Amino acid sequence: MLIFNLAVVLWGAYVRATGAGAGCGKHWPLCNGEVVPPSPSLKTLIEYTHRLTSGIDLILVAVLVFWAYRAFPRGSAVRLGATMSGIFLITEALLGAALVLLEHVAQNQSSARAYSLSSHLVNTLTLLGFLTLTAWWSLGKPAVRLAGGAVWKAALSLAAIMILGVSGAIAALGDTLFPSRSLVEGWAHDFDPAASIFVRLRIFHPAIAALAGGWLIYFAVITAARRTDLRTRCWLMLGLLAGQITAGLVNLLLSAPVWMQMVHLLLADTLWISLVLLCAGTLESARVSAD
Repeated sequence: MLIFNLAVVLWGAYVRATGAGAGCGKHWPLCNGEVVPPSPSLKTLIEYTHRLTSGIDLILVAVLVFWAYRAFPRGSAVRLGATMSGIFLITEALLGAALVLLEHVAQNQSSARAYSLSSHLVNTLTLLGFLTLTAWWSLGKPAVRLAGGAVWKAALSLAAIMILGVSGAIAALGDTLFPSRSLVEGWAHDFDPAASIFVRLRIFHPAIAALAGGWLIYFAVITAARRTDLRTRCWLMLGLLAGQITAGLVNLLLSAPVWMQMVHLLLADTLWISLVLLCAGTLESARVSAD
């Protein structure tokens, strides 16, 4: 389930990166007014495929919720995780529909698109987080308890990655709408007062990445020192963080080709999942500390 959702998220990013978001016109849930579009163009196929996989996702999560309520008792964390996954998948679909109906797709350069894109990104990460926790708790792992000093560290870590993700989504949109032929050209555009706001905001992404990365390193190191049972999760998260930073640098040097944007996003999502599991470990109800 989680892997399938990752694939849907990546394909959604591919839709944005290729400018195929308007492939079905200003129609939702129909595609150009048809259930199955006849003689579709390549962009229509890309967008239509995303809608089909999103529809399958809705069915799979509905099955997940049904299974959680049949297989686990009242008050189970698995039930909570599955229910929240269902809720955020519905809001995910509605936000996706809003992007289409408001025409915040393809080459739309309005500032309102940044808000739509940011809301969609935050919802996506929240959905992936609850799917991750549902799978984790279904293995018999302890639920979390929001108590003790570990709460603010976990909350700050998750918020840092969400803010980083939003800045990355806006930077990626700038790369899509205003592609640069070289690093030097892109750098010049970043500081051009006449450039689009999406271009001028790109410079903040690496700065936010440095701050968020520094905090995550600190968080992982102190957690590993205090909780030997969480060391594997700490090192995994740090390894993915290093991979993500490397991918970001390569993406910048290559002027953000579509394939590298996909790699960058995949690493970002796996980093998020590893962080969710690490934070869950620090908040496990059976092991909450008062640090």
